[in-house]
Amino acid sequence: MSKNKSTAHKHHLIQYANGPSLEEINGTVEVPKGKGFWKTLFLYSGPGALVAVGYMDPGNWSTSITGGQNFSYLLISVILMSSLIAMLLQYMAAKLGIVSQMDLAQATRARTGKTLGVILWIMTELAIMATDIAEVIGAAIALYLLFNIPLVIAVFLTVLDVLLLLLLTKIGFRKIEAIVVCLILVILGVFVYQVALSDPNWAGVFRGFVPSGKTFASSPDIAGMTPISGALGIIGATVMPHNLYLHSAISQTRKIDHNDPEDVARTVKFSTWDSNIQLSLAFVVNSLLLIMGVAVFKSGTVQDPSFFGLYAALSDTSKLSNGILIGVARSGILSVLFAVALLASGQNSTITGTLTGQVIMEGFVHMKMPLWARRLVTRLISVIPVLIAVLTTSGKSEVQQHVAINNLMNNSQVFLAFALPFSMLPLLMLTNSQTEMGSRFKNTLWVKILGWLSVVGLTYLNMIGLPSSIESFFGDHPTAAQITLADNIAYVLIALILALLVWTIVDLYRGDKRLAKKDTEIKAQSQGGNV
Repeated sequence: MSKNKSTAHKHHLIQYANGPSLEEINGTVEVPKGKGFWKTLFLYSGPGALVAVGYMDPGNWSTSITGGQNFSYLLISVILMSSLIAMLLQYMAAKLGIVSQMDLAQATRARTGKTLGVILWIMTELAIMATDIAEVIGAAIALYLLFNIPLVIAVFLTVLDVLLLLLLTKIGFRKIEAIVVCLILVILGVFVYQVALSDPNWAGVFRGFVPSGKTFASSPDIAGMTPISGALGIIGATVMPHNLYLHSAISQTRKIDHNDPEDVARTVKFSTWDSNIQLSLAFVVNSLLLIMGVAVFKSGTVQDPSFFGLYAALSDTSKLSNGILIGVARSGILSVLFAVALLASGQNSTITGTLTGQVIMEGFVHMKMPLWARRLVTRLISVIPVLIAVLTTSGKSEVQQHVAINNLMNNSQVFLAFALPFSMLPLLMLTNSQTEMGSRFKNTLWVKILGWLSVVGLTYLNMIGLPSSIESFFGDHPTAAQITLADNIAYVLIALILALLVWTIVDLYRGDKRLAKKDTEIKAQSQGGNV
């Protein structure tokens, strides 16, 4: 459980790294003792905001709004359940980092072989790039909508956010946290304003928070979406694997006396408060998105669920649901605010995605790059599929272009279904481990039960949703042969995922036993020496 000293070699773009997680910011934020509850909470607040960003990124928007359009408030219970599961998982991730002084990637790699470490690294990198594609699309479309910049140029402009990252790395981690919180408040403010104007049916909203048999039903089918597919879309867009790695790393930014169990316990307590408050804000944002789909627009009027379609609908008075909205929409302010929130969401995710990429690279394969170089490489890779989608539809109608870009964003999320079990399962096993967490900080019985239910449930839902995700690669109307091919591919992938999960579980179990034995031997030697 001890941290290794950094052995990074200087003056190379790619360095060897086997030191503390995110070493440049690890333990850099002082938290004085003896302050009141609210003052202490303020000093610990920040990491939760960076995590919450992943729960309200552009990938969430169309699933929540379309779910509201098609099924009224039925699926808002799925947002609630996803948010509660997220709180549980993020609590365990923060606790792992604080207590073990290792992030999730480092702790997993310490128990597994090199080959499995490389496989898990590649899978998580793909998941981060899939998320990055949604951010590229969201930011590029926002630039197009706000400033009428051609999409191809707007896509390239998203690469320049590396300059923003360079600036942020110079100003200190607390200021980065403050900027992220401000951007979250912009997003929250936009949707609170739009929903308040729409005067939704609040009784219907609160009834929707109670799940029913209809929530996960396979019928009715509305515009190609069923309640179960809508629920899977919301779950897939909400709980993301990279957030668990990120939280286990940035929870270590506060300076902690690890020789004092009370200081460690205090950090776990206030980090949990921070996380739950920020994730509650993310829950509110996602709920407001779904409520927008129900209350802002007339039922069934939004045929184009892409960002283009939603922007256009917010300025189309024939699609809005009441007179106040129609009056405001004529000024164009509703659609402009939507695009501003979209741009803020994309920039927020830029910061967190880059930090997470560094965490998994250092943890799994002990390699390190400057944050700006890493961002540049991953963003350029993510830009390629977006450019292909834009260029291949450049001669087609506007609607076809929008559909192609929207399909790319939705299809890219399939990698999240692959990677999620491989972050959740190690996290649960590690925080259940007395070797890693000690008797005081290992998961309680209730946390273990809820953790296993969450991990098994989310893994199952991701797996049953995989066939339809693969089918979507063939377009909106796949042939019978394409459906059969997609299903066969999905079943092969599911078999591979399950086999890899078994490998991971066995390696983690053996690794934990090995480390427990080593700890016992060290204690025995120490006691023998004292005698």
